[in-house]
Amino acid sequence: MKLNEIKLEVDYFDFDKNLYQELKPSPLTNPKLVSYNKQACNLIGLDYESCETKEFLDFINGSKLQEGSKPYSMVYAGHQFGYFVPKLGDGRAINLGSVNDWHLQTKGSGLTRYSRQGDGRAVLRSSIREYIMSEAMHSLGIATTRALAIIDSDTFAHREWEEESCSIVLRMSPSWIRIGTFEFFANTKDSKKNLEQLANYVIKQSYPSLQNEKNKYEKMFYSLVDRTALLMAQWQTYGFMHGVMNTDNFSMAGLTIDYGPYAFMDYFEKNCICNHTDVEGRYSYNNQPYVARWNLIVLAHTLKEICDVDKLLEYMKTFLPQHENVYLELMNKRLGLDATKSGNSNLDLILELIGSLESAKIDYNLFFYKLTYLESFDDLSTILNHAVFTEPLRNWFDSYKKVCEDQNSTIKQRNKIMKKVNPKYIIKNYMLQDAITLAHEGDYSLVNDLLVIAQNPFAEHTKYEKYATSTPVNLSNLQLSCSS
Repeated sequence: MKLNEIKLEVDYFDFDKNLYQELKPSPLTNPKLVSYNKQACNLIGLDYESCETKEFLDFINGSKLQEGSKPYSMVYAGHQFGYFVPKLGDGRAINLGSVNDWHLQTKGSGLTRYSRQGDGRAVLRSSIREYIMSEAMHSLGIATTRALAIIDSDTFAHREWEEESCSIVLRMSPSWIRIGTFEFFANTKDSKKNLEQLANYVIKQSYPSLQNEKNKYEKMFYSLVDRTALLMAQWQTYGFMHGVMNTDNFSMAGLTIDYGPYAFMDYFEKNCICNHTDVEGRYSYNNQPYVARWNLIVLAHTLKEICDVDKLLEYMKTFLPQHENVYLELMNKRLGLDATKSGNSNLDLILELIGSLESAKIDYNLFFYKLTYLESFDDLSTILNHAVFTEPLRNWFDSYKKVCEDQNSTIKQRNKIMKKVNPKYIIKNYMLQDAITLAHEGDYSLVNDLLVIAQNPFAEHTKYEKYATSTPVNLSNLQLSCSS
């Protein structure tokens, strides 16, 4: 479809008017297209040529409304670093409506009722990071929001130490409802009614098979627990750190949302912190499943008016075992092994590997890629050459070799398994910074090239072979700010 043929639907206005704000976006000055995503176009049936028109630019910028669109921002609450904040909301995001069950939202479109002390803008730096990373996560099979396009402008905003150009990224999601949305609704005057209405809305969007089920609200919660256990296992398997796992950044659909000071692990560090404001390490790499469990328990208590909380809390006992089982299954695949051939799913081998990787100071995902193409245990140089300290990995390979022999696992068999799960390219923060630096100079070419790499991480990208090597030591495991 051409852009002018797309009709958006808004289904949020059945809620009480105090639970959202209707408003128009505030356009940026002299908008410029940075990139558009063909894969996302396919999801909503949008013709590629339409993305290269002024009308498309105006659509993202908010100076052109699609038929059926009635822009609005949503209110929600949230626990931020463990402390309850009763009123948050879309402080710089505006919802445009949905098409093909994808809810379109522009981030950086100006002040809303929920902006608090913010300016309602997103800078180019943070927009590029979200645009690329959401696509990288999808390509790894990790549930996530998506991104359709990104624009730059001649509007500027002050961030940290300098003025930066403002940007808008057009995000897409099957749902933008968060645990924090339920927290806000639970504290309204007609809380039970509002909670039921919100739960029905979430079920319709994200758990449609439950619509006619008995105890559907409890089952919605159980389904979210299952999805979140999987999500946390996937994050940790690939060394991903979200950075700000507040309940207002936690999806009711089990998606990765709100990319801020995130990072993929460079060299392995179990307690790595990617957000420099997280001084206590609440959202460290190792803590993520425990924080997810904490968030879900918050949700359980929030649902007390419409659910049997005891049942929800009882089901929460399955969360960490589910997470561990999926994590072990995925880690076995990254090692090319069949977990069913081991009584403990090779738990000891994987725990030993984690310790060895940390001691060896080796790039986490590069290790698995190099392991995928290891030709012989007699020559480990293709892997050990990337480690600062080699002895821990030499010792681990003795254990790995024994497990492979005990399970009659051949190099060919392992290679076949690993090729499907160990990508050559993982989008790292230093790569994104390269693209951001060029973009600030008006050169958006690397943004588009990184999009291709993010969407095809298992492919060869000869021009960018440098990005398939270890992250430079001085750029490894750096901490970022929330404005990232």
